[in-house]
Amino acid sequence: MSPRLLGAVLALTSAASFGVMPVLTKVVYDDGAGVAGVLSVRFSLAAVVLLGLARLRREALPRGRQLLVLFLLGAVGYVFESYCYFAALERISAGLTALLLYLYPALVVLLTAALLRTRPSRKAGACVAVATAGTALTIGPLGGGQWTGVLLGLTAALSYSIYIVISSRQVAGVGPFATSAVVMGGAAVVYDVGAVATHARLPSSGSAWAALVAVALVGTVVAVSTFFAALELLGPADTAVLSTFEPVVSVVVAAVALGEDLTALQIAGGALVLGAVAVLARGPAHVPLDAP
Repeated sequence: MSPRLLGAVLALTSAASFGVMPVLTKVVYDDGAGVAGVLSVRFSLAAVVLLGLARLRREALPRGRQLLVLFLLGAVGYVFESYCYFAALERISAGLTALLLYLYPALVVLLTAALLRTRPSRKAGACVAVATAGTALTIGPLGGGQWTGVLLGLTAALSYSIYIVISSRQVAGVGPFATSAVVMGGAAVVYDVGAVATHARLPSSGSAWAALVAVALVGTVVAVSTFFAALELLGPADTAVLSTFEPVVSVVVAAVALGEDLTALQIAGGALVLGAVAVLARGPAHVPLDAP
């Protein structure tokens, strides 16, 4: 398997794993758990598991400045993004929350071009436009009470795009499990302190705890480690656009598991996203600024 194809498989695995997380989180919220409690358990459990996997694979933890930057990416960047995302889930549907987040690939392509002195290839620009149009189709009409959730989802998209571009400069030379363990550990420290300080609500039923453990293992351990592995192979722009597979998974799973509506427009939007992903997987997203 070529490095690019492997990177594409890893990115799609990450997207599918992230895609089931909103539905699992809705199950936990319906049981009465709060945002702080959910995120504290999610990141703490994920950090412990990822650290164990890093040791099993003999991945050395980063040191010095790289360790500090990755820790802060979790403690600041991931904390802010995840709080906005999970707070949006309390206010709007799982499918809509995931779809709003997926405005970020377009932002990543633009930020990468600005910061790394590259420009989007014509194919990548077309893929971003098609994927963004597909996302817009899946959103549909909004009620007045949903706008707070929508703004939180958009804020999550912007902060996540910044997080990805910064992360892409820090993953070189560090294994995906070690990288993920440090980032998730940073987020866990912040949320654990917040959960204790606010007496955060935790799930009360066995089924809700099972869903929360799945959020940590599938939606975090698998999703984040495969994402970082893809990021090192593909770079931020390609990884971001391939990850637009996530909202398609979220919308379909939410429709099946939670009974959320899946309209013809959402199906059409999902088809556009999948088409953009398939095209982008076959070539790079950026070219040097001095290329023709």
